Amino acid sequence: QVQLVESGGGLVQAGGSLRLSCAASGGSFKNTCMGWFRQSPGKEREFVAAQAWLGGDTYYADSVKGRFTISRDNAKQTLYLQMNSLKPEDTAVYYCAARRAYLGPTTMEDNYDYWGRGTQVTVSS
Repeated sequence: QVQLVESGGGLVQAGGSLRLSCAASGGSFKNTCMGWFRQSPGKEREFVAAQAWLGGDTYYADSVKGRFTISRDNAKQTLYLQMNSLKPEDTAVYYCAARRAYLGPTTMEDNYDYWGRGTQVTVSS
């Protein structure tokens, strides 16, 4: 059973940066497509970024492209989301997600099999 634990959230001013981490256990991390999603109050959860297994292709939502970077350290079994130039509209709970091993990347929430509990990111104006 894959377990995911996010960390690194917090309060930051607009224009600032945060780096989220997602520690994975219980699976074959290097062979797993990983993603980040977020959910703001009153809104549905939305795709943020994804990376193919073995650190392959990356995908981003248009709203974060050029500001956020997804990366992974397979030796540490950890996924990262570097967030720069943060805006108040980036305020949300950020979730780490994983697919079953050897499946390709996707932006679709329903295609992810494992989820963390989330970490709160608040961007003040």
